[in-house]
Amino acid sequence: MARMSLSRDAAWQLLTEWTQSDSLRKHALAVEAALCGYARRAGENEEEWGVVALLHDFDYERFPVLGEHPVKGCEHLTQLGYPAWVTRAILSHASEATGVTRDSPLEKALFACDEMAGFVTAAALVRPSKSVLDLEAASVVKRMKDKAFARGVSREHLQQGAAEIGVPLEEHAANVIVFMRERAAELGLAGSGLAVPAPPRQAEER
Repeated sequence: MARMSLSRDAAWQLLTEWTQSDSLRKHALAVEAALCGYARRAGENEEEWGVVALLHDFDYERFPVLGEHPVKGCEHLTQLGYPAWVTRAILSHASEATGVTRDSPLEKALFACDEMAGFVTAAALVRPSKSVLDLEAASVVKRMKDKAFARGVSREHLQQGAAEIGVPLEEHAANVIVFMRERAAELGLAGSGLAVPAPPRQAEER
């Protein structure tokens, strides 16, 4: 069988068909921004990684019980012709329920970005600016120590995700912030009157 050509437009259409919650849609977009950023750094296919990000929770509204999610969604993706590496990555981000281990760089990055993108969003929204543009990684790490803050996000998973991709926790938070800043307006995290900080300039080759 010929390999299915993945399409962001098709993935977005499927996500919006199954997911009506604006916050869940924005979460998918935040994870997409983060995962595409890591794909870019690793020289991987951004669109393919982005499709996985958009679809990792697409069935959550219909099947909110862990064990049904994301299994039911992956069954539907298989019927649509999505390749096994896509469904495996999605199943692996809930390995405690599915038993699918995280082995590939994509699988590890999805888990790490899913947890961190959600926490970064929460940390941005409680700022006076309600923006990711003036959020710093140190503030995110400090928020992690407050057990009452974003209590639905597992601190153990945040730390585990960073460890699995081999990036120190604060550096991982900083990376995700930078990747999300690129799409701050789309994520509803641009606040008002804040300019997107310029990315650090690369040293010129001599």
